[in-house]
Amino acid sequence: MQPVRVLVHGALGRMGQQVLDAVCRDPDLKPVAAVDSRANRDSLQLPDGSGEVPLSADLQSLLQISTPDVMVDFTQHAATMPAARLAARQHTSLVIGTTGLSEADLDEIDKLSRRHGVGAIVAPNFSLGAVLMIHLAKIAARFFDYAEIIEMHHEQKIDAPSGTAITTAKGMIEARGRHFTYPATQRETLPGGRGAGLGGIAIHSVRSPGFMAHQEVILGGVGQTLRIRHDQIDRAAFMPGVLLAIKKVVISRGLIFGLDKLLDLGNG
Repeated sequence: MQPVRVLVHGALGRMGQQVLDAVCRDPDLKPVAAVDSRANRDSLQLPDGSGEVPLSADLQSLLQISTPDVMVDFTQHAATMPAARLAARQHTSLVIGTTGLSEADLDEIDKLSRRHGVGAIVAPNFSLGAVLMIHLAKIAARFFDYAEIIEMHHEQKIDAPSGTAITTAKGMIEARGRHFTYPATQRETLPGGRGAGLGGIAIHSVRSPGFMAHQEVILGGVGQTLRIRHDQIDRAAFMPGVLLAIKKVVISRGLIFGLDKLLDLGNG
């Protein structure tokens, strides 16, 4: 069986470098090209020292030259959607970790992948621990009336609340079947003091050096609280999920949203 050929979009970024390193070390995968808007040379040395791959800012040319099976994208919304369109048209499957995609974007990715006969996996978080945190929060959501989410990230994260926090809240509301009870604030001494609100869940975002990616779900009931917390201290935590998605997407068609769909978690 031939290794899955992988193109990394956003290859010079921190996540792109991590993905390249993980792909290099998996015998079932093969890095074949690197794309980045900041490319200033024609090739990129692979992190494990095993060789180099073509590097360019021109995604379309590298798709044609390198013929990848999968494009892995960890960039920004403005770059992800044009890249997804180009890759799907070249019959390249998609693994996307970019956050901030709208429902319309996801619908377009689904239609693109089905039209061109490829798979697409989009996940707001590729950390297995984060996926399990969301799963456990959905189970607990059925038994508590009050819930809040605190998410903490490094100061360079561009969106707030995080995609993981929003996904968690939506999953909890769906599992519960109705909104949570949101305690009304009689006097808000500073605007936004209770954070953002979604379905009765207050979501608080912390941005500061010293954090990587952390989230705590707090559920409250009479005389008790339940806390479910996940701490990610290194981007390497994403890699098992990314590698799993690369291997699954080549045998899929259409959009799969969320890494949980690839795990045997049951219905809780």
